[in-house]
Amino acid sequence: MDEEHPLSPDHLSRENARLRRAVEELSILNEIATAINSTLSLDRILSLTLQKCLKHLKVEQGAILLLDEGGGDNPFRTKVRKADTDSDALPYRLNEQLAGWMLKYHRPLLVQDLLRDERFHVPGNQEFPIRSLLGVPLMSKGRMIGMLALFNKKTGDSFTDDDQRLLSIIGAQAAQVIENSRLFEEEQALQRMQEELRLAFELQVNLLPKLPPTITGYDIAGRSRPARQVGGDYFDFIEVQQDHVAFCLGDATGKGMPAAMLMANLQATIRGQAKVSASVSDCLQRANTMLYHSTSAEKFATLFFGCLDTSAHRFCFANAGHCPPILMDAAGAARRLTQGGMVLGCLEDSAYSDDAVRLQPGDVLTLFSDGVTEAMNGQDEEFGELRLEAVIRDNREQPAEVLIEAVFRSVCEHAGDRAQADDMTAVVIKRCVGRS
Repeated sequence: MDEEHPLSPDHLSRENARLRRAVEELSILNEIATAINSTLSLDRILSLTLQKCLKHLKVEQGAILLLDEGGGDNPFRTKVRKADTDSDALPYRLNEQLAGWMLKYHRPLLVQDLLRDERFHVPGNQEFPIRSLLGVPLMSKGRMIGMLALFNKKTGDSFTDDDQRLLSIIGAQAAQVIENSRLFEEEQALQRMQEELRLAFELQVNLLPKLPPTITGYDIAGRSRPARQVGGDYFDFIEVQQDHVAFCLGDATGKGMPAAMLMANLQATIRGQAKVSASVSDCLQRANTMLYHSTSAEKFATLFFGCLDTSAHRFCFANAGHCPPILMDAAGAARRLTQGGMVLGCLEDSAYSDDAVRLQPGDVLTLFSDGVTEAMNGQDEEFGELRLEAVIRDNREQPAEVLIEAVFRSVCEHAGDRAQADDMTAVVIKRCVGRS
């Protein structure tokens, strides 16, 4: 048989059709690529992509579905669905069998006659709107993240290999868009979290006192070392009246900005109540009521609050569910200050009781947060109160600032390479030897 002449009308007609198809394909791919590189949102890009598919491939409807790993029996959720404007048909729903096939084989699916396709079981006595379909998986880094499906050629023709090839290219681009969007959203979320942590850190640091009070016959120091996830530790020194200075150390629930805001709320409440309350227990009672009414149910705080009469060396205190401070005398004997009540903010009518001790020359009172005693090493062993007591005993004759540094250093040595999980906060009140 003679070969067809390259300039024959039939040959030129087919070449022209092929070129037109190639130009159309390049056009749609160029439009989609332009959309991908624009500032459009993910939903807008996917909507435009599907719209171009409907127009170019001349189909009735289409959908882009994303895989939801927690979706149970129906793992796909529709991200965008479109129908040809000339069609008055209701939106087609992708049969679970088809979604399951795509999920199992991860390759393009072309069905020319769904009712007669032996791979699927469609009830013959049921009017089923999907006659033919073309679907491609959306793959990212070897993982299926969704699918792009088109339903029913408007012309009644069959889907072609060229249709499948083009849709596979578009699917690869759509998958890249989705992956880029996911990475962008993760980056934005990380930046927001980092900014929140920075602001929380600044808030926490700015609320802490810059210098300890100067009291004749006493050596006082306080320090807080925030963890990477800023918590709600705080300490404060409050001059209540002449010869009376209040000390407090608390721990608000949570991390980040919520904890920092709760800490600020607690500090403002305590400062306001310390100057008007008749006793430390009364101060905690009022602070608890105010915190209960100004915070949500899951927000609460532990707090140790005490007031030192610097002339009588009498320290009156109440403990609202906080780590009991350690009072150590000059000989190294220790006791815990536990008197008080439950944490602040849980129950509206919580009651608190107080107690008092007289600080003798050489006494060392150490307030601390659970970030000190609950610090873990690689064997999941806590630092614990016994280790803390030993460090205080070994350094009780050192200046208060040096004692706190010894505590923090010991905790870090215990933890080793394990990251600090919680804030470490400590306040030391020493009555100097040889002072009346």
